[in-house]
Amino acid sequence: MKIGALTIETPLFLAPMAGVTDGAFRKICRSFGAAACVTEMVSAKALYYRNRGTEKLMRQPTDEAPLGLQLFGSDPEILAQMAAKVQDGYDFIDLNLGCPMPKIVGNGEGSALLEKPELVREIVRTMAAALKKPLTVKMRIGVRPDELCGVEIARIAEEAGAAAVFVHGRTRSQLYGGRADRQEIRRIREALSVPVIGNGDIDGAEAALRMLEETGCDGVMVGRAARGNPWIFREIRAALEGKPVPPRPSREEMAEVIRAHADAEIAEKGEAVGCRELRKHLAWYTAGLSGGAALRKTASGLSRESDVTAFLQAFLSRSD
Repeated sequence: MKIGALTIETPLFLAPMAGVTDGAFRKICRSFGAAACVTEMVSAKALYYRNRGTEKLMRQPTDEAPLGLQLFGSDPEILAQMAAKVQDGYDFIDLNLGCPMPKIVGNGEGSALLEKPELVREIVRTMAAALKKPLTVKMRIGVRPDELCGVEIARIAEEAGAAAVFVHGRTRSQLYGGRADRQEIRRIREALSVPVIGNGDIDGAEAALRMLEETGCDGVMVGRAARGNPWIFREIRAALEGKPVPPRPSREEMAEVIRAHADAEIAEKGEAVGCRELRKHLAWYTAGLSGGAALRKTASGLSRESDVTAFLQAFLSRSD
């Protein structure tokens, strides 16, 4: 797949997820076959005002190319200025037009921009003109099921200079409920000449193939289904390459991945913060496993590296 001058080997992306897709998690997903990753969303205003915590959301030493930086905001000049300032550290810049969270929408950012097509045009045009790297857009299909504007917004984004569009097949009002509308993704795909990547309800290899078949889109982006489940990328990549889908991981392999994830979190953020960040990931890793409730209780108290070792001993002592 070509996104501007950038070549993506396999059209399989890890979606940006606030509080989830940090450098450590991106590293783990890469190891299982995610071909390209996107950072957690970063506020252009926070970058502009040099907020000290913002840089923690950005590129980490463990990151590999291709890597995109997702920015959110509503001021065209600030978005363009910040994108241009940091672009050398990334392979593409992504504009968030999809976040449905009330705090973001209330500030006129994220999916609030779906209701302001001319502002979208100005933002994309200004950013694209300021960048040497490709600009992509991640969006939803509309505001409400009876107010779909995805085709219009996607066309505007392409006309203004977007090199690819990531489409989450839900409306803003759906948040993360209901089902993603693949037919609306298809309509967007048919309206554009740049690559369109489908997102929403891709929870395994079969769903990824169905997304491609039913929408005609050029690639897939995996979000929430990757939490505690990075091997989903191994499974989808095999399916995309026409190979047998590998079996689900054994408990022993899961323990090895958790150990690697813990090491990466601690290396990136230090022992105390890294262990605290790991807690939610352990809740996802143990979802549906025998003894999961007890393991999650243990995980909730993680504060030291030795706690991780104790958790893994308890994890391996259980059997499915």
